[in-house]
Amino acid sequence: MNHTIVAFLAIACYLASGTIIAVRLFSDRTGKTLSRHLGIIIGMVGVTLHAFLLYQNVVSEGGLNFSFFGASSLIAWTIVLLLILSALTKPVENLGITLLPLAALSIALDMHFPAEHILAANSSWALRVHVLISLLAYSLLAMASVQAILLAIQDYHLRHRHPGGFIRALPPLQTMEALLFEMIGLGFTLLTVALLSGFVFLEDLFAQHLVHKTILSIAAWLVFGTLLWGRHRSGWRGQKALSWTLSGFVVLMLAY
Repeated sequence: MNHTIVAFLAIACYLASGTIIAVRLFSDRTGKTLSRHLGIIIGMVGVTLHAFLLYQNVVSEGGLNFSFFGASSLIAWTIVLLLILSALTKPVENLGITLLPLAALSIALDMHFPAEHILAANSSWALRVHVLISLLAYSLLAMASVQAILLAIQDYHLRHRHPGGFIRALPPLQTMEALLFEMIGLGFTLLTVALLSGFVFLEDLFAQHLVHKTILSIAAWLVFGTLLWGRHRSGWRGQKALSWTLSGFVVLMLAY
């Protein structure tokens, strides 16, 4: 199938899925159930098409192509895949209102600005594992950041006695908060493993071309670790949790 056609179909699926999820917030109960399932199914189709694109763009005879927009597309695909799989058992599909259009944008940018930054085919297995775990950690913490923003909006509306609109379709505040810290906890664990694997298996993490990535990744790890410690010891939540989550993600984004 033509590469461009697949790209447009994947973009269309992501946008359609995001639109359906957004519309369901204002539907009746029957409409919500139907549109939720439909949105997830169309999102799955988009993920499948996106995977086909990534295989063509990222995998080459010389190795793995991790150009800026190619890597961004891969991260977006990982985020949406995790979102869709999580939505099968948890009420997290509303994150798709933001994440699905961003994934569509990542495909468009990767198509419009093709480039190459090859991770050689003869690279060690340790480097490949390190890259994979790093991408998973980044993706989970990106989802957590969106969840934190949604949680802050929900908390603001409830505090100001505005429970209508899309707030009424969200899970209870306690559920949203629990989901947030589950994502952060798992993302923090993966980030820890990524850092440890880097120090154990890779050489020259503090080389000139890597030192900023290493330092920023450690800084992000400290921010998320402090947030989890504050949550455990002092019950951090609300605006404080949002600030620490977004701060940690911005630092991590700069590292990547």
